[in-house]
Amino acid sequence: MKVSKAQAAENRQGILDAASRLYRERGLTGVGVADITRDAGLTHGGLYRHFASKDALVQEACARAFDWSIAPLDGATPNTTVGERIQSYLSPQHRDSPGTGCPAAALAVDAARAGSELSEVFAQGIERNIGRFAQLLCGGDATVQPQDRARAMQVLATMVGGLVLARATAAARPALSDEILTTLQAQLIGLLGDGDAR
Repeated sequence: MKVSKAQAAENRQGILDAASRLYRERGLTGVGVADITRDAGLTHGGLYRHFASKDALVQEACARAFDWSIAPLDGATPNTTVGERIQSYLSPQHRDSPGTGCPAAALAVDAARAGSELSEVFAQGIERNIGRFAQLLCGGDATVQPQDRARAMQVLATMVGGLVLARATAAARPALSDEILTTLQAQLIGLLGDGDAR
């Protein structure tokens, strides 16, 4: 049975959404094509009508994952202050929901091992997030200075690293995991100062 162009586009979107979420939940090697297509409500063979290879799917799904950002381009998020965004990122909810959260915290090690093509996808996504966060830190001013960019890198790297450590310790030592989150929240908000955290 022939599928309409609209249905084909919807199927492709469903595959990308499923892959983006499942890769963040289980890692790149923890998810098979059958898992992705089953989650998208399609058959295994349908994937290759939409993607030239599994590697092509991985790259596009990881690029899609970077649609997630602590500081979206339009600035429209429920959290309006930098401090609230830090608290939301370094929260038990984000720690416990990798499939819908930050791709850097979920997949950076996998991307580093996967080679230059996926590394480039991550480099572009991380570069965009640094730029967005630097813009947020300087209050939306159109001119981001080098010190704003450096501060954004410092804060983002601390947040990503903290979330990775909190996830790694959550099952065995939940109190330690929570301590990492709350300590880094307080440290980063203190580092930025009251004026910058609003």
